[in-house]
Amino acid sequence: MRSQSLLNLLVINDDQLYAERLVQLLSPYYDSVNLGFLDDKEELLKLLRQPWDVLVFGKAYNMSFTDVVSIVQEQNIDLPMICLVNEEVASTAYNEYELPTVISGTMVKALTIDQEMPVVMAICLQHSSLRSRRELKTLRQVLSEAEQRANVLIKNSKSAVAYIDEGIHIFANDPYLQLFGFKSMNEAVGVPIIDLISGGDSVKGFKQFLRQFDKGSRQDVEFNFESVRTDGSTFEAKLQLASATLEGEPVIQIIIQQNSNNSAEVAKRLAEAERKDNLTGLDNRRGFEEQMIAIHQQASQGLMTAALLYVQVDNVGKIRSSLGLQGIDATVKQVAHTLTELVPDGHVSRFSDTAFTILVKNKMTSDLEEIAKHIGSSIKGMFIEVDKRTTNTTVSIAIVKIEKNPVEPVIILERAMDAISQIMVETSNSGGSYRIYDPSEHANSDDHALAESLVDAITNNRFDLSFQLIYDINNDRSDFFEVYLRLPLSDADNTVLTPDQFMAVAKKHQLLEKIDRWVLINACKKINDVRKVHPEAKLLVQLTNASLVDKKLPIVASQLIKAVGGTAGVLTLQFNEIDISDHLTVAKSQFSALSDVSCQLGINNFGSSVKSIEIANFVQPNMVRLARSYIQDIGSAENLETVKSIITRTNDIKVDVLMPYIEDAATMSVAWSVGARYLQGYYLEEPSSTIKVAS
Repeated sequence: MRSQSLLNLLVINDDQLYAERLVQLLSPYYDSVNLGFLDDKEELLKLLRQPWDVLVFGKAYNMSFTDVVSIVQEQNIDLPMICLVNEEVASTAYNEYELPTVISGTMVKALTIDQEMPVVMAICLQHSSLRSRRELKTLRQVLSEAEQRANVLIKNSKSAVAYIDEGIHIFANDPYLQLFGFKSMNEAVGVPIIDLISGGDSVKGFKQFLRQFDKGSRQDVEFNFESVRTDGSTFEAKLQLASATLEGEPVIQIIIQQNSNNSAEVAKRLAEAERKDNLTGLDNRRGFEEQMIAIHQQASQGLMTAALLYVQVDNVGKIRSSLGLQGIDATVKQVAHTLTELVPDGHVSRFSDTAFTILVKNKMTSDLEEIAKHIGSSIKGMFIEVDKRTTNTTVSIAIVKIEKNPVEPVIILERAMDAISQIMVETSNSGGSYRIYDPSEHANSDDHALAESLVDAITNNRFDLSFQLIYDINNDRSDFFEVYLRLPLSDADNTVLTPDQFMAVAKKHQLLEKIDRWVLINACKKINDVRKVHPEAKLLVQLTNASLVDKKLPIVASQLIKAVGGTAGVLTLQFNEIDISDHLTVAKSQFSALSDVSCQLGINNFGSSVKSIEIANFVQPNMVRLARSYIQDIGSAENLETVKSIITRTNDIKVDVLMPYIEDAATMSVAWSVGARYLQGYYLEEPSSTIKVAS
C-alpha cells in the first residue's frame, strides 16, 4: 500500500543506472518518483534550491559524504541522507543490534550498494519520518497562530478570562483584574486560584473539579462558587474551564461570570444601552420611538401639544468623497452637539446615519420656525475639523406639528419625509432649508383639479417636452440630449408647471407610471425623426420610482429601442439615487433586465448619499449625473479636489460621469479637467422644444 504518492529522490553517484534501478524498486511504494541525479558539488548546490525528500550518497568525484552533510546543514535543510559504503566500512558501522547506524535520526550509514531492498526500505522510512516532521511543524505553526488569535480575542474580550498553570495565575485580562480588584497583571500573576474562592467546602470542591479536568474529564466544565475579591468582598460566580496554550505550553483557561441577583438592574442597564447611539451619545431610533409614543399619548389626551423636527444633514456624499467616513463621523458628532446646545428643552435623537429628530413640547408655529432658522444658520456657519482639514454642511429641516387627535406616529414620520422630499425638489437637492408640513396643502380641492389636468395631459398629449444638449468629451460629439417634462395649464397666466410642482399629486393619484410611459413614447418619437438625418442621436430620459419597480419596463424599452433603430445606447434611462437606494435589490434586477435589451442606465443626483460609489458598483449603470452640490463653489481648490475624487472613484468602477449645471465660462473651464465624460448646462445650450444636433 502506498503511503505517499510522490517521492523527490536526490541521488549522488557516478552510476546513473543504479539511480534508475532505485526508481524502479521504489515504484510499488509511490505513484511517482522524481529523480535528481548528480556527481559533483556544483550541481548539488543548484539542485538543493529545489525541495527533496531523501538524498542517497554513493560516490562523487569532488566531494565526500561529510562534504554533502556540511553543505546540507549550512543551508539549514531538513533532508534525510543515506550513505552507501563498501563492505569493509559497513562492517564497522553496525550498532549492537546488527543494524545500520542512524545518525541524528536523519542519516543512515553502513548500507552497501548491493543491498537494494534495505536501501529501498531506508528511503521509505526516512521519507515517512520527514513527512511526520513536516506535519508536526505545520501543526505547531497552526497552533501558534491559533494561540495568537485567541490571545488577541481574550485581551479584547469583555469577559473575565485568565490562564492558570498548576493552579497558579500566569495571565489575566483587564476584565478579570477589575472583577477581583487587582491593580495590574503583576499583582495577579503567582496568586493561586483557590485564594479567590470563599469557603472551605468550595475550595475542596474546586480542587476535585480541577483534578477531574486534569485527568481529561470534560463531562462537567462549569463550577459554581462564592468568589472573594482582593478587598474581601464576595460575589456569586460561575467558573468555566478549557484547555489552551500560552507561548506553546499547555495551560488551563478559566472564564468567570458574575451571577447577578439584581436581574432587574441588569435589564435596565441593557435597555438603556440599546437606546443609545454609540457615536453621539444621543438616543438612537429606538429611544426616539419610545419618546414619540409617550408624547403622542399625551397629545391624544389633550395634555399638551408637540412637534417633530426632522433634521437631515445635507451634502453627505460630498463630505465622504472629500474626507471619507471619518469626515462623516466628525460631521455627525458636531451636528449632534450643536442640536443639543440649540434645543436644550427638546429630546434630540440620532434617527439614522445622517438624520436627527427633535421632539419639542408646547411651541407655537412661530417658535418652531425660529428654532429651525437658528439651527440652519448655526450649522451652516460652523466649521468641522478632520485631520487639520475643514468642511462645512447645511441641514434640511422638516417640521410636523403634533396636536390634539394626532395621526399615528408612523404617519407623522412619513409627513416629515414628504416635507424633506419637497425641500429637495424646491432646492434642486441642495437642501439648506426648512418646511412646515401643512396638512391643508395635501387635502384641498386644487389637488383634484391638478390630477384632472394630469390625466388630460396624458390622454390628449398636453405635456410639453424640451431637450438639452449633453456634450461627449471622449467622442467630441453633441448628439446626446436629456429630456425635460413640463405641464402647461389653461389659465389666464399661461402657467407652466415643472415636475416638482405636480409629481406629488401624480404620486397620490397613482399617475407616475403613466406619465413616465408618456414621456418615453413621445421622446422616442421625437428622436426617431431626428435620427433620420442624424443617426447617432440619442436620449437621456429621467423616470420615477414607479418605473424602477415596473416589471413591464424592459419590454417597453425594448420595443422603443427597436422602433428608433435598435442600436445600443440610443436610449438611456435615468433614476434618482435615493430611489435606487430605497429599492436596491429591485433596482439591480431592473438594471440587469434593461441592459439585456440594449438599454443604457444612469443615476441622477449621484453623490448625494454616503454610499454612492457602493450603490453604483452594485447596480452597474453606464453613467451617473452628479448632484448639484458638487458643482457649487467648484472654483475653490478643496471643492475641486472633491469633484475629482468622486469622478475618479466612479471611473474606477467603469462608470462614466455627467457633469451638469455648467452655467458660466469659469465652471466650463474647470469642467474639462475633472475627468467627466459628459458636460451639460446652460452655458453649453439651454433646453429647447426642438432637438438641435450640431453639424
